[in-house]
Amino acid sequence: MRTKAISRAVLCTVGVTLALSGCANTKTLDLDTAAPQSDQARSFKSIPVSERTEAPDFSGRTVAGDPVRLSDYKGKIVVVNAWATWCGPCRAESPELERTYRKFKDRGVQVLGVSTDVTRKNALTFQQEFGLSYPSLHDPHGKQFLDLPTGLVNPQILPFTFFVDRKGRIAGALQIPLKEKELRSILTPLLTEK
Repeated sequence: MRTKAISRAVLCTVGVTLALSGCANTKTLDLDTAAPQSDQARSFKSIPVSERTEAPDFSGRTVAGDPVRLSDYKGKIVVVNAWATWCGPCRAESPELERTYRKFKDRGVQVLGVSTDVTRKNALTFQQEFGLSYPSLHDPHGKQFLDLPTGLVNPQILPFTFFVDRKGRIAGALQIPLKEKELRSILTPLLTEK
């Protein structure tokens, strides 16, 4: 009886922790290190222009089955957002990303989602449900994330977002769900860069 009560308490604590921090991916990724989950790690990590490195060239097929490659968007600022249909914070964030994309796409901003859902069908249904007009790369095993710089984000916790400048370099990252206002405040200075 005592064991059941302890087990329930542990499950409740884990559930509350996940709800507050984002959605954890239950699949273990083979990573050397993981980003710390402190307040500092959860805020925007802006990378100075002189220290930026080339973004990995994520590529594959979208949830709709079309070919897509991150380098296709060179010359644009790309907001790369990792999500899954089962992730509550991802569901809340998606309309914010869509609204921001619609407002900024004519100024050279592209959103590229990365769906970690096992099936394309679930991910495509999610895109249709939220009216997402930007493409999402289908990456059910998170293999694309293995090429990200160590410590940029923890790819086992969704959602996360990183920003690629016009030259194809990583300009910064966040490990929290974003609102339109936060996206605007990050994109505005990136748009003024030469």
